[in-house]
Amino acid sequence: MPKAKRLLELMMTVNRKRKFTAKELAEEFGVSTRTILRDLQELSELGVPLYSEVGPHGGYHVLNERSLPPISFTEEEAIAIFFSVYALRHYLSIPFEAEISSALNKFTSYMTSDIRDRIEQMKNRVDFITPARRGESPHLSRLLEGAIHQQVLLIEYEAKEGKVSRHIQPIGTYARDGIWYCPAYCFLRDGYRVFRCDRIKAVAQVSSNVKPRDLRHVHLGNVQPVTQAEQEMVHVRVELNEEGMRKCETEWWLANHLHHQEDGRGWVDGHFPKQDLPFLDKFFMGLGEDATVRQPPELVHGMRKILSRLMDKYAVVQAGEGSKTSEGVSDEPSDP
Repeated sequence: MPKAKRLLELMMTVNRKRKFTAKELAEEFGVSTRTILRDLQELSELGVPLYSEVGPHGGYHVLNERSLPPISFTEEEAIAIFFSVYALRHYLSIPFEAEISSALNKFTSYMTSDIRDRIEQMKNRVDFITPARRGESPHLSRLLEGAIHQQVLLIEYEAKEGKVSRHIQPIGTYARDGIWYCPAYCFLRDGYRVFRCDRIKAVAQVSSNVKPRDLRHVHLGNVQPVTQAEQEMVHVRVELNEEGMRKCETEWWLANHLHHQEDGRGWVDGHFPKQDLPFLDKFFMGLGEDATVRQPPELVHGMRKILSRLMDKYAVVQAGEGSKTSEGVSDEPSDP
């Protein structure tokens, strides 16, 4: 094997291994221990952060702050990776914000001028729209690290009743409609809750007096069913016309409850937490005539109460606000 190729593969190998000996690498690459020692010295001079330990259990280690080995990309792959990261720019807060900015700068600095020009042309032609939000979420990285390492965190949270302190064990973080959320186990409520990250004002790791739970099996993909298992549920069924189906298809939380018909119509059928009924009232009211709620009765009752309040609110039209003229024609401008 040519030396240059061996050094590249050796760099990939030592980055993948946490600990190794020169003898192990020599056997793996089919060279002498002396050759591997020279190669490791060259890698160290190239910037690979190696350190050695002597003794019967010694060997080589790669520092945690290690650099990844060189990776070659095709032009299309480079552009795809750039725009995958570039799409996050609409978020006011993102995890590892400084690192992402640094990575993009490195990425573009090594591109040829024609690829950079192509990306500049694409910036005005490719976009991933996210609603602009005012609230910052400065603790995203800390919450994510807490989820990965199974840590209990003490947060200061801006709830409806004011600022409160909670011990939580994060499951992860996700963004929806420009807002970041953190599902977590709440030790105060003894159950799973979802916290808005822009309302988390402070985060600190707690001492050992609050022991973390074993949540290695819980992640963003299954935390919703786990959470719902602890709540009182109601069966919801809503019939939808074609327009109602199109509107509901944009809602991620309905994805598992949406059923399609060949004619474009369909229905929502599933179980939802009873505490979410006020939200469901407003959501299905917003669909207007494109949705017909069949059950539960509590959902229909909630929508009727909203309609009643709206009727009271608009029972009397203020003079000059869309009033009728003497000929019975509205003085509002007509559609073009």
